[in-house]
Amino acid sequence: MRGIVLFLAYVLGLILMAAAYGAQETSIPVPTPSPVVEDAAFAAFLKDFRSQALASGITAEVYDTATRTISRNQRVFDRNLNQPEFSRPIWDYIDSAVSAERITGGSALIVGDADILTRIHDRYPVPPEILISIWGNESDYGRGMGRYNMFEALATLAYDGPRTDYARPQLIAALKMMQRENYAASMMTSSWAGAFGQTQFVPTTFLGKAVDGDGDGRIDLWTSPADALASTAHVIASAGWSDGKPWGYEVALPTGFAYDEADLDVVKSVAAWRKLGVKTIAGAELPAADQTASIFLPAGANGPAFVVFPNFKVVLRYNNAASYALAVCLLGDQIKGGPAVVAAWPRQLLPLSRDERLALQTSLLALGFDIGKADGLIGAKSRAAVRGWQKAHALPADGYATQDILSRIAMEAHSQVAGR
Repeated sequence: MRGIVLFLAYVLGLILMAAAYGAQETSIPVPTPSPVVEDAAFAAFLKDFRSQALASGITAEVYDTATRTISRNQRVFDRNLNQPEFSRPIWDYIDSAVSAERITGGSALIVGDADILTRIHDRYPVPPEILISIWGNESDYGRGMGRYNMFEALATLAYDGPRTDYARPQLIAALKMMQRENYAASMMTSSWAGAFGQTQFVPTTFLGKAVDGDGDGRIDLWTSPADALASTAHVIASAGWSDGKPWGYEVALPTGFAYDEADLDVVKSVAAWRKLGVKTIAGAELPAADQTASIFLPAGANGPAFVVFPNFKVVLRYNNAASYALAVCLLGDQIKGGPAVVAAWPRQLLPLSRDERLALQTSLLALGFDIGKADGLIGAKSRAAVRGWQKAHALPADGYATQDILSRIAMEAHSQVAGR
């Protein structure tokens, strides 16, 4: 108990110190393991993993060729702890993802690649602007596909850390890709997370969904945009995209709106949202629709609001980050000449650092909220806990964690634990 009190006091001290110095991020030093010890442990992991790979049908030659020159990559490990979709303010993420240059480039590709996009649409009915937007968001139209050795990146993630369950099947799948497609190991470059090619597939998705889009008899997602776009269309269509249906649009919420209703898991008919006073951003009645919808508040009650339909959730299946899905949909709209976001983003709000997100989760746990494990990533359980705390304090229950919310929750947790 004393340990919890001391920790919460330390957390509170961090928060107050951050406020005194302009809420600058506070970083808690993490001891660096000995490189020699880490190298030996990583080599032992690769040796042990070899038997698993061979049992999965990988030949010894392929495994040894792929892993012969790799080592544990510290940059990969570090980036794994601080992904931009989760650590940047949503408005900064959208500014970058839906930039004027990105819109102009995507609009030009819609025209220049019209024949290819038409053929792909005939095969997989997904709007060209969504495919082009995914291409732009994933690799800036092929300019930023990642230069990591795919096997080194995935083996680093598979060896240790929070994503071993993801990385180990992906490492096996990457080896199967190399074996099935006769790729040279040197050409198999990727992002730090093992995603690769023009539209950043992961190896397991490649094995199930990648197709030959240019008709040359082979699949190359690195150098063939047609292969990459057709493969992406296959994934999106298979996930349930409804052609001719919208992903969503910006809306205005009424005064007194119950913000705990604004959640991707809360689904209502458009008529029901209309009855609650939700209107288009221009103030008109919501258009009739035969689909159910959710209200999405990417920056909480103080930022823009969107009504989103099942197609939005299809994009989430491609990359399970709501900021990413919103960026793809907004860029797609503007590529085809649609409007930009009208409501202002709350740019005055400072995002929580990873240490502060951990402090928030620890404080919520101390107050008895079920958030699972404190891992520094604000997921559904953490948002629900923040929403529950907000409702208990008669605040707009948007589940959005701000510096002020963190300070108040941490102070309450410290007071409650200290008084036991």
